[in-house]
Amino acid sequence: MMTADRMPPLADEAMTDEQRRYAHEIAAGPRGAVYGPFVPLLRSPELAGHAQRMGEYLRYRSAIGTLSELAILVVARAWSQPVEWSIHAPIALRVGIAAETIAAIASGKEPRGLPDDQQVIYDFCRELDTDKSVSDATYERTKARFGDKGIIDLAGINGYYTFLAMVMNIARTSAPDVGDAALPAL
Repeated sequence: MMTADRMPPLADEAMTDEQRRYAHEIAAGPRGAVYGPFVPLLRSPELAGHAQRMGEYLRYRSAIGTLSELAILVVARAWSQPVEWSIHAPIALRVGIAAETIAAIASGKEPRGLPDDQQVIYDFCRELDTDKSVSDATYERTKARFGDKGIIDLAGINGYYTFLAMVMNIARTSAPDVGDAALPAL
């Protein structure tokens, strides 16, 4: 049985000066607040700052663009990570990932009828998670669609969100109540 957060939010007065500085840096960025993985990450403030900057690039400026949201969902499902799911499933829907695709991934099934660019992302992420590499065919399809930079950025997205999932699964970070949009247990 899962227990409450092992690393809940820190009150401002309980933070060290370093934690407070990084918390303010994170809140001043595109996220606008300290939430999700950054709550436990503040226990290592310098790491939190580096993670925030890496995540900012991967989420907002990578060669994958808004398709990063699909990759994030594949990683969240692989790690059964409810916080990442609750944050990114609504964003994925807003950027054009079909509700049926999101539902299939949530239930651990392969989505059907994906547009080519989404199929490339899905295949790359699933192979990387399952096989710890990608096949030559998937590599070539990914390279043809997103180039070398896209391959590296997509690997970065997978690694970064795996790292965040590990942190939150260890810390048992609470997911917001999202009702039917919650990530089901498999």
